[in-house]
Amino acid sequence: MDLYCPCGDVIRADDEDDLVARAQEHLREVHPRRRYSREEILFFAY
Repeated sequence: MDLYCPCGDVIRADDEDDLVARAQEHLREVHPRRRYSREEILFFAY
């Protein structure tokens, strides 16, 4: 699964749980003011 961030980064993961964890890590490191729920992250991925 891939999630394409508007900043240009691509977050790749093997499953939904891994994708959510990696997306939340990316948000903490690159976009610290942004907060998204699991459901929102998965919505963006599909």
